[in-house]
Amino acid sequence: MEEKNKRKDPKEYMRIAVEVMKKSIEERNNDKPSPYVGAVLVFPDGSYDTAYRGELREGDHAEYTLLDKKHRHQDLTDCWLFATLEPCAPGARNAPKISCSERIVNARISEIWFGIEDKNPTVDHGGIDHMEENGIKVHQFAPEFHKEIEDVNKEFMKWAKIKNNEAKTKKEKPSAYLNKYAAETNLNSLSTIALQKFITESKRNYKPKSKEFLQELKEMELLEFDANQNEYLPTGNAILLFGNNPRNKFPQAAIKAKVYYGNGETGTETFKDALVLVPDKVENWLKKVLPASIDRSNFKAKQIRSFPILVIREAIINAIVHRDYAKEGAKIQLDVYSDRIIVKSPGKPVPPITIEAMKNFSATSYSRNKKLAFIFNEMEYMEESALGMDTFKSLREKYELPLPIIDFDGINVVVTFPRTIDVVREISATSGIEELNDEEVKGYEWIRLEGEVSTRGYATHFDYGYKKAQRHLAKMLKLGLIGDNGLAKTSPNYRYVAINPD
Repeated sequence: MEEKNKRKDPKEYMRIAVEVMKKSIEERNNDKPSPYVGAVLVFPDGSYDTAYRGELREGDHAEYTLLDKKHRHQDLTDCWLFATLEPCAPGARNAPKISCSERIVNARISEIWFGIEDKNPTVDHGGIDHMEENGIKVHQFAPEFHKEIEDVNKEFMKWAKIKNNEAKTKKEKPSAYLNKYAAETNLNSLSTIALQKFITESKRNYKPKSKEFLQELKEMELLEFDANQNEYLPTGNAILLFGNNPRNKFPQAAIKAKVYYGNGETGTETFKDALVLVPDKVENWLKKVLPASIDRSNFKAKQIRSFPILVIREAIINAIVHRDYAKEGAKIQLDVYSDRIIVKSPGKPVPPITIEAMKNFSATSYSRNKKLAFIFNEMEYMEESALGMDTFKSLREKYELPLPIIDFDGINVVVTFPRTIDVVREISATSGIEELNDEEVKGYEWIRLEGEVSTRGYATHFDYGYKKAQRHLAKMLKLGLIGDNGLAKTSPNYRYVAINPD
């Protein structure tokens, strides 16, 4: 067991878990690939221990080895656990064995970080759900670790995906809520224009409603075949994505947009088309209204930069894909003001994504609407299940615009894109930021993106003198906006660290 003075940044344990994962031992005489899994158990005092799959006995899960074999008689209350693969779900193991997620709950682990989801249909988010339901805080590894874990587990992931697809085809209703409201629809309910848009953007070589294309949509679970009527019927997801009039079945499937013009007038627009047609329509509308939204009568107008339409387009796509469509009456909202742009998306983030992770731009990939995410990914409109975090983070460096402010208002995830630093000071819930000048706000936002910086690094990045950099950092530290890594200030490794916003 390794001894430490205190718990480190979670990323340190993620790295350790990934390295331990590579030691995993494959099972012999098994007709399916074995996953490579590494686990790290971190005690409240900072000490930690590791395990990997098959370490003590062939086939034993890493979490079982760590919790049951190595630390069965220890009190693990409030420990942290890091596992490179989602812990298996209740029912995944043959009785009398219990699942790893149940062991984690029984051990009273307070927080867990997992690397990637287990697509095996006996797990498939079930482990995450069980731990969340039992009060454990569940997080996902930082994105930079995902590819390495997936590459090592390439064969297992391929097998799990096949099994997952097989399991889904056995289900009568793959999306119960949406399909319930898709009743009484047929292929005539689908828009040829929307289907052609998908075919073109996804680089497929079909004609809309051709036999071959309909079969592929069936394989995607967007159509079901009714043997009694001898015809294909759309699922709820198909109506949302390609419907002639999606709101006939889903009144909430619309975007309400409003622009506040610089002359005091307002303009409104409702986008209610098939979802695959909406992004282009929103983009065309924004091209018309964004320039006119700036109040040129105000001498400060010249300080308001034009806003990159593609960023708002991506925010809208993410709202379309990730919103909660079960919230009837709740529509996506887009409000364009002279000094800010606001996108509201109905529904809480779906676990393991948290609003806290979204606020500090560390939220990772997971979507409650996987079919929608898949289609938009196929059209190259977004990375599958992505949340636009990289695009949001690019605003500061690429466009010299403030970082967006993300919050949850009890109904919607609210993403506010400030067009001026004055707006950041006005609406930020982070105490102390209102006391920073423009240069200091830029510096604070850069530290949030970097996570950890030195005085010299800060000075170099902004081309400031060393003394000026010291003043900025000392002020932020005094206001409680940043902290440090606990080393002596005279240490060459002393760093200022970002503190997550409230």
